[in-house]
Amino acid sequence: MDTAINTTFPIEIHKSPVSHISTVDFDQLQFGKVFTDHMFEADYIDGKWTNCTIRPLSTLQLHPATSALHYGQAVFEGMKAFKTTEGKVMLFRPDANFRRLNESCVRMAIPELPEELFMDALFQLVRIDADWIPNTDEGSMYIRPFVFATDDFVGIKPSDTFKFIIFCCPVARYYSKPVRVYMQEQFIRAFPGGTGAVKAAGNYGATMMPLMEARKRGFDQMLWIDGVTHNRLQEIGTMNVFVQIDDTIITIPTTEGTILKGVTRDSCIALLRDGGYKVEERDVTIQELIDAHRSGRLHDAFGTGTAATVAPIGVIGYKDEEYELPPVESRKASAWLKHELWAIRKGIATDRFDWMWEV
Repeated sequence: MDTAINTTFPIEIHKSPVSHISTVDFDQLQFGKVFTDHMFEADYIDGKWTNCTIRPLSTLQLHPATSALHYGQAVFEGMKAFKTTEGKVMLFRPDANFRRLNESCVRMAIPELPEELFMDALFQLVRIDADWIPNTDEGSMYIRPFVFATDDFVGIKPSDTFKFIIFCCPVARYYSKPVRVYMQEQFIRAFPGGTGAVKAAGNYGATMMPLMEARKRGFDQMLWIDGVTHNRLQEIGTMNVFVQIDDTIITIPTTEGTILKGVTRDSCIALLRDGGYKVEERDVTIQELIDAHRSGRLHDAFGTGTAATVAPIGVIGYKDEEYELPPVESRKASAWLKHELWAIRKGIATDRFDWMWEV
């Protein structure tokens, strides 16, 4: 057992005696199906975070009345570690993910995580399992921090106890082909005053049935529209959305509190503007999107997110119509954007925004 140098939140480290990394085929990775050797775990008890431990990955033992299982008081993050061409292990904007996780905690009445605890746990865990990061063009380590209520109590109230866990997955690309998305007016993902702007677990649970119906129609994801006018684009189930109409790249603003403040979204806006592209953050209506497609002015559409990075949209479905986008090979903006992000993360391009943190 080793103890990390952390005077406020000392982390006990129990390393696995045997790694199962040799059993993994890194050329055939399924996203989210393979896990590294270790996990981090801490408990919030009596108003403080304690029992901070890195240990071999294992299942959890939970009481049947565990609050999060009944009332959804749970939040999570998604982030990634990469290996540069020189073999350095780097995290992409962990400070932004830390801030967003705490914003989610505040909205869901969960105690905020101290920065020292979050960063130390993250860096220690990634260092221990760094060999799991695929050293390939598309490979990375997906990192899942999450916090959930642990009171053994059947009653609707904010929990007094919580658990904070981080685990990791070696991954390749999330989507292997352009994404087919579907818009519908019956169900909504988020509305003003709700939790759409944070990564609350319940946000995703409520989308499963509409997503299942969309997949029966041959689509991969929902392109959600707003719950007030039922006419404005919001976001894709796994990504923020961008469209290029004429020479302008448009993404939906996050000011209404219904759109997740994507770290990749924010990074893409900065890169596009730095690269000379015209970018607008404004609403896009369904009719504007359809009109732009019919007149040949819809040149590109893509989603951005931690898991998917930059994923081209191939088809947008609405009612009984399918609107096919231009071939991916002809799209300049999203291809350039994906390459720029990749080059920064691999240490090939200058990290001009200071996004990469060496582990």
